[in-house]
Amino acid sequence: MSNILSSNDPSAISKNDARGNGDRRAGTNSAGPGHGRTHSSRRLIGRASSLVLLLVCLISIGTIGFRYTEGWDWFKAFYATLMTVATIGADPLNQLSPQGQMFNAILIVLGVSVVGFAIGSFTQAMVEFELGSFFGRRRMEKEISKLHDHFIVCGAGRVGRRISTEIMERGLPVVMIEKDQSRAQWVRDHGIPLIVGDGSSEATLREAHIGQARGLASAVTSDAQNVYIVLTARGLAPDLFIIARASEEDADSKLMRAGASAVISPYNYAGESMARMMTRPHVQSFLDSALSSFSQGGLNLQMEEVRVEPGSHLVGASLAESAIGAKLGVIVMAIRKPQGGVQFNPGSDHVISVGDYLIAMGDIEKLRQLETLAGPG
Repeated sequence: MSNILSSNDPSAISKNDARGNGDRRAGTNSAGPGHGRTHSSRRLIGRASSLVLLLVCLISIGTIGFRYTEGWDWFKAFYATLMTVATIGADPLNQLSPQGQMFNAILIVLGVSVVGFAIGSFTQAMVEFELGSFFGRRRMEKEISKLHDHFIVCGAGRVGRRISTEIMERGLPVVMIEKDQSRAQWVRDHGIPLIVGDGSSEATLREAHIGQARGLASAVTSDAQNVYIVLTARGLAPDLFIIARASEEDADSKLMRAGASAVISPYNYAGESMARMMTRPHVQSFLDSALSSFSQGGLNLQMEEVRVEPGSHLVGASLAESAIGAKLGVIVMAIRKPQGGVQFNPGSDHVISVGDYLIAMGDIEKLRQLETLAGPG
């Protein structure tokens, strides 16, 4: 299992395949069930606004009509119009003139038509909304059931949202777990597969297919809740890479003992980044560009880790023989061995083995070609 999420950089979510920005955006599910539900809600609001406007116009016409056909004051004309539209009738004492009776008959027909149209439209809209929500949920459940080699993000707060956005920008599958309805709505609106529930629940994690997951991020605001989530996840998936958020300084050791593979404190990381930006601004800016999922400042480069698969043409070849630098222009900064050791700035005579992770930097498209070379032949 690869260290997909760096323990030193919460925004660096590694993967085995490097993708261009266009491909990453294409991999984002922007038309998920949340978007369909939002569209249905907007259509329902639009119909309601049209019907209210139509009813206001009808009442206005009726009030003006009674005012000038019968000479009534404005309130009496308005009251008679309401009675007519409500099908009670505006002439209980036979006070209308022949012209008023004709106008009243026309107003009754229009009123009944508008009310019937309103009832039918609202009924249709509500049925469409409920059916859309039902099929949207079914579609999402089906999508989640097919997930494999995916990421699970527990918590849809600011940190969880950023994690999910970064993963989706890289074209990788992700599912979020959130029990708060307001935060869950953000997930739906962005078309991200969602499970509404408690991340510390075994049933919820099984529903997210934790057994087939590639990594899990526990990013809720409560350290205690993060400990429960990590404990539960580790019990269900002993080999899963789990990264957890820590708000308090003493939470790091507790989360590690609970089974977290890495722990990130957003406050510590923010402080370290700000200090580097003040003392070494160019270094920090370069690292941000290399580790971000977007190309920034005109630099079309990325830093990635690429796993050498069995059967790859790179297996058994030295770095010089592989011509990674000469042909692709990619810099192999380090090689992480399957046993865990890391060799920084490997020499040209270093022999590549199965399971090695090449920590490389270069053009995004060239990194994609390197991933192809490292794949099975």
